[in-house]
Amino acid sequence: MASYVVLSTFTEQGLRSIKQTTKRAEAARSAAKEVGVTLREIFWTQGQYDVVAIIDAPDETSLTAFELSLASAGNVKSQTLRAFTKDEMEKILSKVA
Repeated sequence: MASYVVLSTFTEQGLRSIKQTTKRAEAARSAAKEVGVTLREIFWTQGQYDVVAIIDAPDETSLTAFELSLASAGNVKSQTLRAFTKDEMEKILSKVA
């Protein structure tokens, strides 16, 4: 499975219903499971991003389906970063000329 770091900020709608954020996170965890994605960790953060999530997905199609379902709820805007383990990075580096 590939790992991803998802950086999210609350929309105005998400802020209006901020007291529901932990309940929305649990709903997101269930929605992830339905499409074969594992929402490994969710952190609420200070600074530029409001929420950081660590996600494992079997493929980009499953990840994208999950992220589109979250986006359609209108509570967060997200940026997704592919994350590589040390072993994955070593394989990549072995191909660098």
